[in-house]
Amino acid sequence: MADEALFLLLHNEMVSGVYKSAEQGEVENGRCITKLETMGFRVGQGLIERFTKDTARFKDELDIMKFICKDFWTTVFKKQIDNLRTNHQYLAFTCGLIRGGLSNLGIKSIVTAEVSSMPACKFQVMIQKL
Repeated sequence: MADEALFLLLHNEMVSGVYKSAEQGEVENGRCITKLETMGFRVGQGLIERFTKDTARFKDELDIMKFICKDFWTTVFKKQIDNLRTNHQYLAFTCGLIRGGLSNLGIKSIVTAEVSSMPACKFQVMIQKL
């Protein structure tokens, strides 16, 4: 992925743009988080498609989760999943990123984030059976 600074700047501009549109009345204030999560979903779908084009099919959901937690996460954030530090504005986009990636791998899920102590957060992935 591009340099970390570019990703941070792009993300900051996305968050700023979404919240400015809410302030100007273009979007309802409560829909900002949904819009960011939707953006993350689409980015996650595209990245998974790109990252898995030359890999063998996954055997099961456990293999997919391992891929998301190790390869996907490290490629996107340049850090191990257990060492990533983030802030609240990243949570909606990142939840969407994970959910979009899983969706493109055939797993319907609900992804939530919990901040128990700053600056760390925990992501919970609930897989929905079809």
